[in-house]
Amino acid sequence: MTDYENAVRDVIAAAGGRLVGKTRLQKTAYILKIAGLSPDFSYTYHFYGPYSEDVASATKDAVLDQLIIEDEVVAQWGGTFSIFTTPYQGPVDERSRRLVTTACDSDPVTLELAATAAFLKGSGIPDWWEETQRRKPQKATAERLALAKALWNRLRAIQTPIPLPAL
Repeated sequence: MTDYENAVRDVIAAAGGRLVGKTRLQKTAYILKIAGLSPDFSYTYHFYGPYSEDVASATKDAVLDQLIIEDEVVAQWGGTFSIFTTPYQGPVDERSRRLVTTACDSDPVTLELAATAAFLKGSGIPDWWEETQRRKPQKATAERLALAKALWNRLRAIQTPIPLPAL
């Protein structure tokens, strides 16, 4: 077991032992990283915003090492999504739990937009919300962007080792 595998397990544990969706896992792990609450996973921009091959690999390894369980479920529209669970009952940092719970309480598109804007800002893009809208025109409606901004403000209100940036 590696620190990366344990970090993935801890994200799922912080969500109450169950987390739905690979995209949600990726975005939540990204937020924990920039808040100074997880290992220094490497991220690049991908179709759904910040993406880490480190997180993807650690997730696969955590499944193989039985730290987490991944169930692939067929959605009503025919595609599949993952439901991650963990039996882990050990300690989880309370700040991590609050961030993860807040992220998981939002819908996945809102979380994706908020994490994307944060990633773009961290990448030096001057107008991160406008760029988010440009890259995701189908998802980044005015209503969704307002929800993403509100989510980000709730996340920022949580005390973390590295304060989340203002967006």
